[in-house]
Amino acid sequence: MAIRTRRWTRSPRGQVLGVATGLAEWRGFPVDITRLVVFCLFIFTAFFPALLVYLIIAVILPEQTEADIIRDGDTSYSSDYAYSTRSRRKSYASYKNADDATFREKSDEDLEREYEELKKKVETMESEVFDKEKEWDARFKDETKNN
Repeated sequence: MAIRTRRWTRSPRGQVLGVATGLAEWRGFPVDITRLVVFCLFIFTAFFPALLVYLIIAVILPEQTEADIIRDGDTSYSSDYAYSTRSRRKSYASYKNADDATFREKSDEDLEREYEELKKKVETMESEVFDKEKEWDARFKDETKNN
């Protein structure tokens, strides 16, 4: 029985650090063929470059957990897209159903007041920026007149 995973992880069933086996399980490739391809990469790259990349990947990849394995009949996570879409939906649902007071419905008056406060802040920041810009322009003009 072939094992499938939701993401690329280091497989505990691998022979050397589980990188090639993890790749095969993630993409549904035959494990032996994936190992053969990796071995050929080692041979054709004079061993060292492929070994360096393999070791870096082995350090970066997380170890496989039970949650990563796709079970038979588990169609909700049949692809990475479905997995990421489902996780986004869960996070939005938790945001939408939050009981925090900051997520309460705001009245029109509250929104108008907040808008006016933000508008004043922006105007203040703009005036500070333009005042500094005018100051630098004046300095530059003074320097050019003196030279």
